[in-house]
Amino acid sequence: GMGWALLAVGLLLAVYTLLRYGLCSAPRPRARPELRGRTAIVTGGSSGIGAATALELARCGARVILATRSARRGEAAASRIRRETGNNQVRFMHLDLASLRSVRAFASTFLHQEPQLHLLINNAGVSAGGTTEDGFSLPFQVNHLGHFLLTQLLLERLRSCAPSRVVIVASSAHCAGRLRPESLGRPPSGLFSTFQDYCDSKLANVLHARELATREQGTQVTCYAVHPGFVNTSLFRHAPLWLKPLLLPLAWLLFLDPSEGAQVVLDCATQDGLEPLSGRYFTDRGPRLPWPAGRDDRLARALWEGSERLLGL
Repeated sequence: GMGWALLAVGLLLAVYTLLRYGLCSAPRPRARPELRGRTAIVTGGSSGIGAATALELARCGARVILATRSARRGEAAASRIRRETGNNQVRFMHLDLASLRSVRAFASTFLHQEPQLHLLINNAGVSAGGTTEDGFSLPFQVNHLGHFLLTQLLLERLRSCAPSRVVIVASSAHCAGRLRPESLGRPPSGLFSTFQDYCDSKLANVLHARELATREQGTQVTCYAVHPGFVNTSLFRHAPLWLKPLLLPLAWLLFLDPSEGAQVVLDCATQDGLEPLSGRYFTDRGPRLPWPAGRDDRLARALWEGSERLLGL
Protein backbone atom coordinates (compact mmCIF):
# COMPACT_ATOMS: atom_id res chain seq x y z
CA GLY A 1 0.00 0.00 0.00
CA MET A 2 2.74 2.43 1.03
CA GLY A 3 4.66 1.75 -2.19
CA TRP A 4 1.62 2.60 -4.33
CA ALA A 5 0.99 5.77 -2.34
CA LEU A 6 4.60 6.89 -2.82
CA LEU A 7 4.43 6.06 -6.53
CA ALA A 8 1.20 8.06 -6.87
CA VAL A 9 2.75 11.04 -5.06
CA GLY A 10 5.87 10.77 -7.24
CA LEU A 11 3.75 10.70 -10.40
CA LEU A 12 1.70 13.68 -9.24
CA LEU A 13 4.88 15.64 -8.55
CA ALA A 14 6.30 14.71 -11.95
CA VAL A 15 3.08 15.80 -13.68
CA TYR A 16 3.02 18.99 -11.62
CA THR A 17 6.63 19.84 -12.54
CA LEU A 18 5.98 19.13 -16.21
CA LEU A 19 2.84 21.22 -16.29
CA ARG A 20 4.14 24.04 -14.16
CA TYR A 21 7.51 24.47 -15.83
CA GLY A 22 6.87 22.87 -19.23
CA LEU A 23 3.68 24.66 -20.21
CA CYS A 24 4.46 27.96 -18.53
CA SER A 25 7.83 28.87 -19.92
CA ALA A 26 9.91 30.43 -17.16
CA PRO A 27 10.11 34.19 -17.62
CA ARG A 28 13.52 35.47 -18.59
CA PRO A 29 14.65 38.02 -16.01
CA ARG A 30 14.50 41.35 -17.86
CA ALA A 31 17.00 44.15 -17.50
CA ARG A 32 15.08 47.17 -16.20
CA PRO A 33 16.09 50.81 -16.60
CA GLU A 34 17.23 53.02 -13.75
CA LEU A 35 14.18 54.86 -12.30
CA ARG A 36 15.84 57.10 -9.73
CA GLY A 37 14.06 60.45 -9.55
CA ARG A 38 10.81 59.01 -10.90
CA THR A 39 7.59 58.60 -8.90
CA ALA A 40 5.11 55.74 -9.36
CA ILE A 41 1.68 55.01 -7.88
CA VAL A 42 0.62 51.35 -7.75
CA THR A 43 -3.02 50.75 -6.78
CA GLY A 44 -3.59 47.51 -4.90
CA GLY A 45 0.14 47.52 -4.15
CA SER A 46 0.01 45.48 -0.94
CA SER A 47 -0.41 42.01 -2.47
CA GLY A 48 -0.37 39.97 -5.67
CA ILE A 49 0.74 41.56 -8.95
CA GLY A 50 0.66 45.05 -7.40
CA ALA A 51 3.15 44.17 -4.67
CA ALA A 52 5.43 42.37 -7.15
CA THR A 53 5.31 45.40 -9.49
CA ALA A 54 5.99 47.85 -6.64
CA LEU A 55 8.93 45.74 -5.44
CA GLU A 56 10.56 45.78 -8.88
CA LEU A 57 9.98 49.53 -9.41
CA ALA A 58 11.54 50.19 -5.99
CA ARG A 59 14.46 47.96 -6.92
CA CYS A 60 15.01 50.21 -9.97
CA GLY A 61 15.20 53.21 -7.65
CA ALA A 62 11.73 54.74 -8.16
CA ARG A 63 9.79 56.50 -5.43
CA VAL A 64 6.77 54.20 -5.03
CA ILE A 65 3.38 54.98 -3.49
CA LEU A 66 1.37 51.89 -2.52
CA ALA A 67 -2.22 53.08 -2.90
CA THR A 68 -4.24 50.48 -1.09
CA ARG A 69 -7.26 50.05 1.15
CA SER A 70 -5.89 48.31 4.23
CA ALA A 71 -3.46 50.47 6.21
CA ARG A 72 -2.16 47.40 8.04
CA ARG A 73 -1.36 45.48 4.85
CA GLY A 74 -0.18 48.62 3.04
CA GLU A 75 2.28 49.65 5.77
CA ALA A 76 3.54 46.05 6.07
CA ALA A 77 4.11 45.79 2.30
CA ALA A 78 5.86 49.19 2.18
CA SER A 79 8.26 48.26 4.99
CA ARG A 80 8.93 44.83 3.46
CA ILE A 81 9.78 46.46 0.09
CA ARG A 82 12.01 49.08 1.75
CA ARG A 83 13.84 46.30 3.59
CA GLU A 84 14.23 44.06 0.51
CA THR A 85 15.39 46.79 -1.87
CA GLY A 86 17.19 49.19 0.45
CA ASN A 87 15.07 51.92 -1.18
CA ASN A 88 13.55 54.17 1.50
CA GLN A 89 11.33 56.01 -0.99
CA VAL A 90 8.42 53.58 -0.61
CA ARG A 91 5.28 54.71 1.23
CA PHE A 92 1.70 53.68 1.81
CA MET A 93 -1.23 56.01 1.09
CA HIS A 94 -4.84 55.09 1.76
CA LEU A 95 -7.06 54.51 -1.30
CA ASP A 96 -10.38 52.67 -1.40
CA LEU A 97 -11.58 52.50 -5.01
CA ALA A 98 -15.03 51.37 -3.84
CA SER A 99 -15.49 54.92 -2.49
CA LEU A 100 -15.32 57.86 -4.90
CA ARG A 101 -14.89 60.11 -1.87
CA SER A 102 -11.74 58.14 -0.98
CA VAL A 103 -10.43 58.43 -4.57
CA ARG A 104 -10.86 62.23 -4.45
CA ALA A 105 -9.23 62.44 -1.01
CA PHE A 106 -6.28 60.31 -2.18
CA ALA A 107 -5.72 62.46 -5.30
CA SER A 108 -5.93 65.67 -3.32
CA THR A 109 -3.45 64.43 -0.65
CA PHE A 110 -1.10 63.06 -3.29
CA LEU A 111 -1.07 66.29 -5.34
CA HIS A 112 -0.47 68.26 -2.16
CA GLN A 113 2.38 66.08 -0.85
CA GLU A 114 4.11 64.73 -3.96
CA PRO A 115 5.52 67.14 -6.56
CA GLN A 116 5.95 64.51 -9.29
CA LEU A 117 4.21 61.61 -10.99
CA HIS A 118 5.64 59.61 -13.90
CA LEU A 119 3.94 56.21 -13.63
CA LEU A 120 0.37 55.39 -12.68
CA ILE A 121 -0.22 51.63 -12.41
CA ASN A 122 -3.98 51.01 -12.21
CA ASN A 123 -3.71 47.48 -10.89
CA ALA A 124 -6.23 46.93 -8.07
CA GLY A 125 -9.13 44.67 -8.95
CA VAL A 126 -12.00 42.68 -7.46
CA SER A 127 -14.07 39.84 -8.82
CA ALA A 128 -16.75 39.91 -6.07
CA GLY A 129 -20.29 41.07 -6.68
CA GLY A 130 -22.07 43.75 -4.70
CA THR A 131 -22.80 47.47 -4.77
CA THR A 132 -20.62 50.35 -3.58
CA GLU A 133 -21.57 53.27 -1.32
CA ASP A 134 -21.85 55.31 -4.54
CA GLY A 135 -24.53 52.97 -5.89
CA PHE A 136 -22.48 51.33 -8.66
CA SER A 137 -21.65 47.67 -9.15
CA LEU A 138 -18.52 46.79 -7.13
CA PRO A 139 -16.38 45.30 -9.96
CA PHE A 140 -17.29 48.13 -12.34
CA GLN A 141 -16.40 50.82 -9.81
CA VAL A 142 -13.22 49.27 -8.39
CA ASN A 143 -11.87 47.91 -11.68
CA HIS A 144 -12.88 50.80 -13.94
CA LEU A 145 -14.77 53.82 -12.63
CA GLY A 146 -12.60 54.51 -9.55
CA HIS A 147 -9.46 54.16 -11.68
CA PHE A 148 -10.98 56.38 -14.39
CA LEU A 149 -11.60 59.11 -11.80
CA LEU A 150 -8.13 58.67 -10.28
CA THR A 151 -6.50 58.97 -13.72
CA GLN A 152 -8.50 62.12 -14.58
CA LEU A 153 -7.60 63.78 -11.26
CA LEU A 154 -3.88 63.03 -11.75
CA LEU A 155 -3.68 63.70 -15.49
CA GLU A 156 -2.47 67.28 -15.23
CA ARG A 157 0.42 66.12 -13.00
CA LEU A 158 1.27 63.28 -15.41
CA ARG A 159 1.36 65.82 -18.27
CA SER A 160 3.58 68.24 -16.38
CA CYS A 161 6.08 65.42 -15.62
CA ALA A 162 5.96 63.89 -19.11
CA PRO A 163 7.10 61.62 -20.60
CA SER A 164 4.83 59.62 -18.30
CA ARG A 165 2.77 56.45 -18.54
CA VAL A 166 -0.49 54.94 -17.35
CA VAL A 167 -0.64 51.13 -17.21
CA ILE A 168 -4.08 49.56 -16.76
CA VAL A 169 -4.21 45.93 -15.66
CA ALA A 170 -6.97 44.41 -17.78
CA SER A 171 -7.53 40.73 -18.57
CA SER A 172 -8.30 38.38 -21.45
CA ALA A 173 -11.70 38.09 -19.70
CA HIS A 174 -12.60 41.21 -21.70
CA CYS A 175 -13.48 38.72 -24.48
CA ALA A 176 -16.82 38.08 -22.72
CA GLY A 177 -17.44 41.74 -21.85
CA ARG A 178 -20.61 43.50 -23.00
CA LEU A 179 -20.92 47.21 -22.29
CA ARG A 180 -24.19 49.05 -22.80
CA PRO A 181 -23.67 52.80 -22.44
CA GLU A 182 -27.25 53.28 -21.19
CA SER A 183 -26.84 50.87 -18.25
CA LEU A 184 -23.20 51.60 -17.25
CA GLY A 185 -22.44 50.88 -13.61
CA ARG A 186 -25.54 48.74 -13.02
CA PRO A 187 -24.91 45.06 -12.28
CA PRO A 188 -26.01 42.80 -15.17
CA SER A 189 -28.85 40.35 -14.51
CA GLY A 190 -28.81 36.57 -14.82
CA LEU A 191 -27.24 33.53 -13.24
CA PHE A 192 -23.63 34.51 -13.94
CA SER A 193 -24.08 38.23 -13.28
CA THR A 194 -20.96 38.58 -11.08
CA PHE A 195 -18.76 36.90 -13.70
CA GLN A 196 -20.37 39.03 -16.44
CA ASP A 197 -19.81 42.15 -14.34
CA TYR A 198 -16.11 41.29 -13.98
CA CYS A 199 -15.71 40.68 -17.74
CA ASP A 200 -17.53 43.97 -18.49
CA SER A 201 -15.15 45.87 -16.19
CA LYS A 202 -12.13 44.30 -17.92
CA LEU A 203 -13.48 45.33 -21.34
CA ALA A 204 -13.84 48.83 -19.86
CA ASN A 205 -10.12 48.70 -18.91
CA VAL A 206 -9.09 47.89 -22.50
CA LEU A 207 -11.32 50.64 -23.93
CA HIS A 208 -10.20 53.18 -21.30
CA ALA A 209 -6.56 52.72 -22.37
CA ARG A 210 -7.55 53.05 -26.02
CA GLU A 211 -9.53 56.28 -25.59
CA LEU A 212 -7.03 57.83 -23.15
CA ALA A 213 -4.25 57.28 -25.72
CA THR A 214 -6.37 58.98 -28.39
CA ARG A 215 -7.10 61.99 -26.18
CA GLU A 216 -3.51 62.35 -24.95
CA GLN A 217 -1.88 62.35 -28.40
CA GLY A 218 0.82 64.99 -28.44
CA THR A 219 1.10 65.30 -24.63
CA GLN A 220 3.75 62.56 -24.06
CA VAL A 221 1.37 60.80 -21.66
CA THR A 222 1.01 57.26 -23.01
CA CYS A 223 -1.20 54.42 -21.87
CA TYR A 224 -1.20 50.62 -22.09
CA ALA A 225 -3.73 47.90 -21.20
CA VAL A 226 -2.18 44.66 -19.96
CA HIS A 227 -3.26 41.05 -19.64
CA PRO A 228 -0.79 39.76 -17.01
CA GLY A 229 -1.53 36.09 -17.75
CA PHE A 230 -3.45 33.75 -15.48
CA VAL A 231 -1.97 34.62 -12.13
CA ASN A 232 -2.58 32.90 -8.82
CA THR A 233 -3.69 35.92 -6.73
CA SER A 234 -6.24 36.57 -4.01
CA LEU A 235 -8.72 37.50 -6.76
CA PHE A 236 -10.03 33.92 -6.43
CA ARG A 237 -11.02 34.32 -2.79
CA HIS A 238 -14.45 35.47 -4.02
CA ALA A 239 -15.05 32.42 -6.23
CA PRO A 240 -18.25 30.52 -5.35
CA LEU A 241 -17.69 27.75 -2.80
CA TRP A 242 -18.55 24.96 -5.23
CA LEU A 243 -15.95 26.27 -7.69
CA LYS A 244 -13.06 26.60 -5.23
CA PRO A 245 -12.10 22.88 -5.08
CA LEU A 246 -11.74 23.05 -8.90
CA LEU A 247 -10.07 26.44 -9.15
CA LEU A 248 -7.49 26.27 -6.39
CA PRO A 249 -5.57 23.15 -7.53
CA LEU A 250 -5.73 24.51 -11.11
CA ALA A 251 -4.41 27.89 -9.99
CA TRP A 252 -1.63 26.21 -8.03
CA LEU A 253 -0.68 23.97 -10.95
CA LEU A 254 -0.99 26.10 -14.04
CA PHE A 255 -1.17 29.74 -13.09
CA LEU A 256 1.79 32.09 -12.89
CA ASP A 257 2.99 33.45 -9.60
CA PRO A 258 2.52 37.22 -9.07
CA SER A 259 6.15 38.10 -9.86
CA GLU A 260 5.76 36.38 -13.26
CA GLY A 261 2.46 38.17 -13.84
CA ALA A 262 4.09 41.49 -12.98
CA GLN A 263 6.62 41.21 -15.84
CA VAL A 264 4.32 42.47 -18.60
CA VAL A 265 3.07 45.29 -16.34
CA LEU A 266 6.70 46.29 -15.76
CA ASP A 267 7.47 46.03 -19.48
CA CYS A 268 4.71 48.52 -20.27
CA ALA A 269 5.82 50.79 -17.42
CA THR A 270 9.54 50.86 -18.18
CA GLN A 271 10.45 49.56 -21.64
CA ASP A 272 11.99 52.09 -24.02
CA GLY A 273 10.31 52.92 -27.30
CA LEU A 274 6.74 51.84 -26.52
CA GLU A 275 5.31 55.33 -27.12
CA PRO A 276 4.05 54.58 -30.67
CA LEU A 277 2.05 51.66 -29.19
CA SER A 278 0.08 53.87 -26.78
CA GLY A 279 -3.48 52.62 -26.32
CA ARG A 280 -2.61 49.06 -27.29
CA TYR A 281 -3.30 45.82 -25.40
CA PHE A 282 -0.29 43.80 -24.23
CA THR A 283 0.24 40.21 -23.12
CA ASP A 284 3.50 38.47 -22.18
CA ARG A 285 4.04 38.04 -25.93
CA GLY A 286 3.93 41.78 -26.57
CA PRO A 287 1.21 43.87 -28.21
CA ARG A 288 -1.82 41.81 -29.29
CA LEU A 289 -5.15 42.69 -30.86
CA PRO A 290 -7.86 42.69 -28.21
CA TRP A 291 -11.19 40.98 -28.94
CA PRO A 292 -13.40 42.98 -31.37
CA ALA A 293 -15.32 44.86 -28.66
CA GLY A 294 -11.94 45.92 -27.24
CA ARG A 295 -11.09 47.80 -30.43
CA ASP A 296 -14.48 49.45 -30.98
CA ASP A 297 -13.64 53.17 -31.00
CA ARG A 298 -17.29 54.25 -30.86
CA LEU A 299 -17.81 52.11 -27.75
CA ALA A 300 -14.57 53.47 -26.22
CA ARG A 301 -15.85 57.03 -26.69
CA ALA A 302 -19.30 56.15 -25.33
CA LEU A 303 -17.69 54.52 -22.27
CA TRP A 304 -15.53 57.63 -21.68
CA GLU A 305 -18.49 60.01 -21.93
CA GLY A 306 -20.67 57.69 -19.84
CA SER A 307 -17.96 57.45 -17.15
CA GLU A 308 -17.63 61.26 -17.04
CA ARG A 309 -21.42 61.53 -16.72
CA LEU A 310 -21.59 59.02 -13.84
CA LEU A 311 -18.77 60.89 -12.04
CA GLY A 312 -20.17 64.35 -12.72
CA LEU A 313 -16.90 65.42 -14.42
